[in-house]
Amino acid sequence: MSVCGPRDCTGEDERNAREVGRLLAERGAVVICGGYTGVMAAVAAGARSAGGTVVGILSRPDREHANPDLSIVIPTGVGEARNNIIVNSGDAVIVIGGSWGTLSELALAMRHGRAPVVQLGGWRLLDQDGHPVPGVRHATSPAQALRLTGLWP
Repeated sequence: MSVCGPRDCTGEDERNAREVGRLLAERGAVVICGGYTGVMAAVAAGARSAGGTVVGILSRPDREHANPDLSIVIPTGVGEARNNIIVNSGDAVIVIGGSWGTLSELALAMRHGRAPVVQLGGWRLLDQDGHPVPGVRHATSPAQALRLTGLWP
């Protein structure tokens, strides 16, 4: 399961990410994230607290600044292009919070058909007529985010 979110996040996004990580680990999912701070650190900490496996896909060519809660660290050296690797590595994508990088991950997931894509908090995307962009599922809680992936009841 790919989980995306900003390195600078709100307290609410951090709490949501930690809970999403814990819930995913309890269900046996491997968590894939960007591997640094913010939402990425919180989802990793939540998953590890429940005995889960967390894969960090790093933008740097080395392990510098990698989150200590990662089980597996993959330094890519490809910068933000690593966002494509993150979203294409999971069976579904949960996006927590909002930033330009997070928006790029959401867009890549939608563009590549990595359905389902679930958003918890963050920005709301509207089409040119002001209507919500179809395809993105919006959750109001970590538990609902997991349910909306369709992978768990």
